[in-house]
Amino acid sequence: MRTGESIPYLVDSHAHLDFPDFDRDREEVLKRAEEVGIKLIINIGFDESSSHKSVEFAEKYPMIYSAVGIHPHDAKNASSGYLKVLEKLAGHSKVVALGEMGLDFYRDRSPRDVQRKVFKQQLQLAHKVGLPIIVHSRDSHEEVVKILEEEGVPPAGGVMHCFSGDVALAKKVLGMNMAVSIAGPVTYRGSSKLAQVAAFVPQEWLLIETDCPFLAPVPKRGKRNEPAYVSHVARQVASLRGTTPEKIGKVCLENTARLFSIDVEL
Repeated sequence: MRTGESIPYLVDSHAHLDFPDFDRDREEVLKRAEEVGIKLIINIGFDESSSHKSVEFAEKYPMIYSAVGIHPHDAKNASSGYLKVLEKLAGHSKVVALGEMGLDFYRDRSPRDVQRKVFKQQLQLAHKVGLPIIVHSRDSHEEVVKILEEEGVPPAGGVMHCFSGDVALAKKVLGMNMAVSIAGPVTYRGSSKLAQVAAFVPQEWLLIETDCPFLAPVPKRGKRNEPAYVSHVARQVASLRGTTPEKIGKVCLENTARLFSIDVEL
């Protein structure tokens, strides 16, 4: 990190550090995260195997907590006993959410009816185990909202991660006791709708993330994303909201800790 890039309090509320993209330098990646000011990382499972890995990472690294779930891309590969696997993992002391779950009608890597079924089943499990949810929605916002309304967001709440909708969608999400998480695309040209959302979301419902190794923000766009780059997201969101990166960092850290019931020293 160059001098001046550090922000005292930062969080990456959505990372995939178990991806093989980080196998060669994971320790260095975490060191850079600490150097830039990150106090907390939520590592997100996307299938049964990655959910197990995510828990293992959370056990190894104090700053990492885990979410476990089945991504819509992987819904078609979920085993017949996947819900029992997730329920068992959900009992781990460092598992703080179920997810990511949801619908993705952009890639359609799983049949849509299977995506819907697995999404609904995980929502029901979240109610059962009392954990918040992490929701993925791409080109499927209307159906995601419909299913959330039908099944109900669990009392523990949740977050629409890597938000890609407009202010109208944000209002619906907020009305369901869910936070809105802003990622690297807020720094891209042509992101006016997302910029409006980043400026609109009430402070207490705002999260930031990287979704690494994907969606690196400007000026790192095109490279492998990593948690340290969340500082660029914080700076852009701060600019859009007319405040400081330091305030955005601390607020988003507090919000993430509160949503996922994590004790963080501030």
